[in-house]
Amino acid sequence: MAPEPVDQAPHVPVLLRPLLEAVAPVSGLWLDGTFGAGGYARGLLKAGADCVIGVDRDPAVFEMAQEWAGEYGDRLVLKQGTFSALDELAGTLLDGVVLDLGVSSMQIDQAERGFSFMRDGPLDMRMSQTGPTAADLVNDAEEETLADILYHYGEERASRRIARKIVRMRAAQPFTNTLELAALIASCLPRPKPGQSHPATRSFQALRIAVNDEFGQLLAGLEAAERALKPGGKLAVVTFHSLEDRVVKRFLQARSGGGGGGSRYAPEIMPPPAGFRLTPRRAIGPDKAELAENPRARSAILRVATRTEIPAAPAPRAGLGLPDITFKDQL
Repeated sequence: MAPEPVDQAPHVPVLLRPLLEAVAPVSGLWLDGTFGAGGYARGLLKAGADCVIGVDRDPAVFEMAQEWAGEYGDRLVLKQGTFSALDELAGTLLDGVVLDLGVSSMQIDQAERGFSFMRDGPLDMRMSQTGPTAADLVNDAEEETLADILYHYGEERASRRIARKIVRMRAAQPFTNTLELAALIASCLPRPKPGQSHPATRSFQALRIAVNDEFGQLLAGLEAAERALKPGGKLAVVTFHSLEDRVVKRFLQARSGGGGGGSRYAPEIMPPPAGFRLTPRRAIGPDKAELAENPRARSAILRVATRTEIPAAPAPRAGLGLPDITFKDQL
């Protein structure tokens, strides 16, 4: 039986067509560091990859993949883990790495996972299903910490107002479900106009990022990809909000020899040897056809880089746009 065509998969992978065009020709060993519903892995296998290693921190995705993964035989290898350790999980040099940083639509659709402000469920949000939950964070973190998380991870301008009300309300009864928290957040903000996003959108994004240490994972994953890719190997990263894209953009600029132009007042800063080449130099967004097929793609941005022969090196933390918030000791 032939593998299911990519365009018939229940989850539509965003920017798959331009991604495959940007990394063509596809061959050799690839790693999909955010396996999810397997859309990118299927696309890579159909495009010519000899083998794809599918990595995900969520054990539930592998249970769902059992229905179709066997069709690819040993061309598809599934491993649970975080993409921050993708070089160790691969165990060998790779021809390509794909990272889709958006939360999976199937995770959002499962009310019991607690990602959605539209479906009632436990206030969880853990991708790995281990460790502190969003409820732990909302109920135990200090007011100032909550406000910083909402502002820096969700760009929520009413962060202090929301944090203040959360702390006041949790003193009487801890928060346990998603709709309860979403209603409180909505009460702190003006009623949205037609076409505007739900008032809890930014706050739920911020809490999800904090619970899953997404920025820490992102930088570690980019560094792991640099270590894992062979010369000429491709790195493709799809982001869904400006905070993620800023980190990816600045990382690739720093590791491709960008920055440090100098001026008449300051000496030119010599960039480190380039571990990547930007290919293409500009980010790629969805075209009209994809937006019509998949509205989820409207905020997506794809960046692609090609590995050079320069040895991998740690990225400078300063200037990458990484928010510095410490809260684990409060949970």
